[in-house]
Amino acid sequence: MKENQPETQQLNRSLNSRHITMIAIGGAIGTGLFLGSGQAIHHAGPSIIIAYLVMGIFTFMLMRALGELMLSDTSKHSFIDFVSTYMGPRMEFVTGWMYWICWISLAMADLTATGIYLKFWFPHLPQWVGPLIIVLLLMLANMVSVGIFGEIESWFSLVKVAAIIALILIGLGMVFNHHVVNGVPASFNNLVAYGGLFPTGRSGFMMGCQMVVFAFAGIEMVGVTAGEAANPEKELPHAINTLPIRIALFYIGSMLVIMSVYPWNLIKTNTSPFVQVFTAVGIKYAAGIINFVVLTAAMSATNSAIFTTSRTLYTLASTGNAPHYFAKLSSEAVPKRALNFSSMVLLIVVALNYFVPSKIFNIISSVSTINFLFIWIIILWCHILYRKKNPAGVKIFTMPGYPVTSWLTLLFFVGVLVVLLIEPSTRLSLILFLVFFAILFWQYKLITGKDR
Repeated sequence: MKENQPETQQLNRSLNSRHITMIAIGGAIGTGLFLGSGQAIHHAGPSIIIAYLVMGIFTFMLMRALGELMLSDTSKHSFIDFVSTYMGPRMEFVTGWMYWICWISLAMADLTATGIYLKFWFPHLPQWVGPLIIVLLLMLANMVSVGIFGEIESWFSLVKVAAIIALILIGLGMVFNHHVVNGVPASFNNLVAYGGLFPTGRSGFMMGCQMVVFAFAGIEMVGVTAGEAANPEKELPHAINTLPIRIALFYIGSMLVIMSVYPWNLIKTNTSPFVQVFTAVGIKYAAGIINFVVLTAAMSATNSAIFTTSRTLYTLASTGNAPHYFAKLSSEAVPKRALNFSSMVLLIVVALNYFVPSKIFNIISSVSTINFLFIWIIILWCHILYRKKNPAGVKIFTMPGYPVTSWLTLLFFVGVLVVLLIEPSTRLSLILFLVFFAILFWQYKLITGKDR
């Protein structure tokens, strides 16, 4: 490892507009949509469409707040730097490590999904084999340069976008032609024909919300890639402003089509609804292609996780909140030590998939959901504190409707945490999160040697 460069070497700004846009899309499309939506539909039925719509509106507000915060000082490489400025070093320490855990847990969920997807072609393949091979391959790819990461993620995202558009177009064709699937004609009437819009009631709707939140996990990743963007003033606003179109097309459009073609109460939870739809209409090759796409989506999310955890750990080390060992960059300006450590931690999921393959996805996804909600709340609070000190905001990208929108979005995410506390299936994950948060907050001085 070539690590003898000066300490002043910084991360390269090698991500261009195409990279940033496709990474933003990749952050909005992941395993939560391709696999987790099966669980969400099972719990909430067609009402899950409303959950995606509401969640989409508030995540757009979150991204606008993050964009204004990042553009207020482009010398900062991550939103974690703003936490130090507006909330103090202790919260920077806690937030940084919680964000690292966010992406580690998200990557574990996505790696688990790869093992599930591979069973489509290799039914007897142990579920832990796929995660092991994929994490090693992506770790090696990320070692080369940030430009390689950008290219890989761009192509991964392109595959996902093409697949969703194809699903929507084919599904609409089936609906308009009243194609019969398992004895039931494809029709928009299927959205309300099996118990109405809210067939499982309020409790089912609330249970489905956890997977909806998980589907949007990682969308704030643009706030980390900004540190390696060539022109953040141009690229960040474009990536964020196109978010509502992506949400409407990818999430709401795909859910409408899936539940119109395939009645919601017949959708299985142990495989992707996308694959189920194409299998049900007898297009076996299409089902295989879609399974390849959802496998690509899981690999894309894992690729993003390896990138983000390595940069987060690098930032923590650079500010004294992690061992300085991880602040070293290679000759290619890649934080290889941080990258290697994060990738090795991901191998834990290989063992988990060996011992509890049937339960691990739901367990990890709930932990990841709660962690990301915490990060989103911190981002919004930082933005509010920023605007209090700078009432005019950033002229080129001002938060629309501030302060009402910022406070409403903050309260919405706090409300979701309350719902997860009430819901028995996620209560334990939330309690464990609070315990870990308290430990980090309390151990700050011991670990960093700082008083505040």
